[in-house]
Amino acid sequence: MSSAATSTILVLNGPNLNMLGTREPEIYGTQTLDEVGILVAGHAKSLGLTSDFRQSNHEGELVTWIQQALGTASGIIINAGAYTHTSIALHDAFKSVNLPMIEVHLSNVYQREDFRHKSYLSLVASGVICGFGINSYLLAVDAMAKLLNPET
Repeated sequence: MSSAATSTILVLNGPNLNMLGTREPEIYGTQTLDEVGILVAGHAKSLGLTSDFRQSNHEGELVTWIQQALGTASGIIINAGAYTHTSIALHDAFKSVNLPMIEVHLSNVYQREDFRHKSYLSLVASGVICGFGINSYLLAVDAMAKLLNPET
């Protein structure tokens, strides 16, 4: 694996996350996804990592990106949105690449509707971070840095 691959974190965002800042701000906050991406990039850089920040409303595109991460990224952080609770395809994609993966949610899903308590992704995740708003992403970057370089 190249040195670029060993320092890149793929950060994926699922359906409706492109609406951050306007969608239910009382739950998801007022920052846009672009603003989150900038914060993640800066935080990753401070830890000697790079981030590749993407969003799609399409399950198949997310699956393709996960598969393409093999050989190009060291780990994946994902906020799969509603696909967290429905997508066996994402679960299987993560199993097929066998990269460290951290599941992220802005809200505390366990304080919300019962259907949000089930995650197909947590079954294959290295860890799950939820309930800290935008800081959930930054905590995930910290955790991924530790997974990739336990000596730090």
